[in-house]
Amino acid sequence: MEKLRIVFMGTPDFAVGILDTIYNSNYEIAGVITAPDKPAGRGQKVSISAVKAYALAKKLQLLQPTNLKSPEFLSELENLQGNLQVVVAFRMLPEVVWKMPTLGTFNLHASLLPEYRGAAPINWAIINGETQTGVTTFFIDDKIDTGAMILRKEIAIGTDETAGELHDRLMLLGSEAVLETLNLIENQKAVTTIQAENPDVKTAYKLNKDNCKIDWTQSGLTIHNLIRGLSPYPAAWTLIKEGDQEWNVKLYTATYEASSEGKPVGTIYTTKKEILIATKDGFIKVSQLQFPGKKKMFAHELLNGHTLSENAIAL
Repeated sequence: MEKLRIVFMGTPDFAVGILDTIYNSNYEIAGVITAPDKPAGRGQKVSISAVKAYALAKKLQLLQPTNLKSPEFLSELENLQGNLQVVVAFRMLPEVVWKMPTLGTFNLHASLLPEYRGAAPINWAIINGETQTGVTTFFIDDKIDTGAMILRKEIAIGTDETAGELHDRLMLLGSEAVLETLNLIENQKAVTTIQAENPDVKTAYKLNKDNCKIDWTQSGLTIHNLIRGLSPYPAAWTLIKEGDQEWNVKLYTATYEASSEGKPVGTIYTTKKEILIATKDGFIKVSQLQFPGKKKMFAHELLNGHTLSENAIAL
């Protein structure tokens, strides 16, 4: 059995959950690699990654390279003397980096590979209406999320579960998977499986303004899945038009109810406490939303101070 000396690479909250599990399991962490600090928000105040905040709190050796191929970084990485690299939600590594440790470099991906390779696997699993997802650990190779798999763990997706809720459950499942993977590697028992190549596998494309916009001509269930699959971030959005006014509105939580009433698609109608938007096969009942320049609020809070007229429509 070879004692592990781990270099951890990651950036967001999801990665922190995994790093914390490794730390609390008393593995030796030789160093932590994360993204450089960057300006964020309206004030462009410099912010640090969640992984950096954790590493500083635990007084772990920290590197923040801007160029993963620079001689300076490669020298610093080599000096950490790690024999295994663990990657969670970081960035694509050059070959010189992932080949450096003697025991290899493995990644934790939040999907059941080969399905949902790419940047946003949690979101797309929900958007596409999947009922099962999971996590996969695999040794990194020269492509994105294609390496030899070490292990996979499955989990069911709730019918109304949001991406944020699934994120938190997958972080716990991912922690279990990483610990099991570390144990296998440490005891020289890791057996890998080559990913099957299938042109029909689904891809977890990077999210952008276009693929986050609601298309009200789609089925109500498809729209509901988009809303929950993008909640709480970056959020599905729609254009709401009322007379000569237009707003880009984000929808965070909603439910779908089938109906044969046959109102025109996109028609908005309200009660004292509810906002409903017609689809071709029912309606979306909006629970939480955000108008531009306003805070996120529940529908009944919005309706206390803002009344949508009968000619309001979602486009």
